[in-house]
Amino acid sequence: MNDQGEGSVVLDRAAIEALIPHRDPFLWLDEVVELTATTVRANKRLPEDLAVFEGHYPGFAVLPGVLLCEAVFQAGAVLIAAAGDIPEGRVPVVTRQNETRFRRMVRPGETLAIEVTLDETLGGAWFLSGKASVDGQVAVRLQFACTAAEAG
Repeated sequence: MNDQGEGSVVLDRAAIEALIPHRDPFLWLDEVVELTATTVRANKRLPEDLAVFEGHYPGFAVLPGVLLCEAVFQAGAVLIAAAGDIPEGRVPVVTRQNETRFRRMVRPGETLAIEVTLDETLGGAWFLSGKASVDGQVAVRLQFACTAAEAG
């Protein structure tokens, strides 16, 4: 586990892919800039030509809220996987989502700053809270739980 400060890249895309099963076009993390035993901070740049923007509110493109949540979930998966808490042959999956609040629309060309905190581990479940922000403004804040499911 790297305990480096915010700003420097702790995990690049290849290192993220080594930890979680997500791949393009459904990998919503570009880099991890901070990783501790209980917190991860990551970024995702949203290019103006991202395909999802073509059909989600054409003429007023907005990133779907479900994808904001997915970016937070993936950061949580990186946090859990980096700690070595996922048994061999298993992958982290979301089992619960609570207290989700959307506060700001996310538009083409913006960069998500994603932060997830591990609040508690209980048995085979992880309880986390997270948020995704743009320029210091929270776009979504939520709580969620994960468990390890059999891969395949």
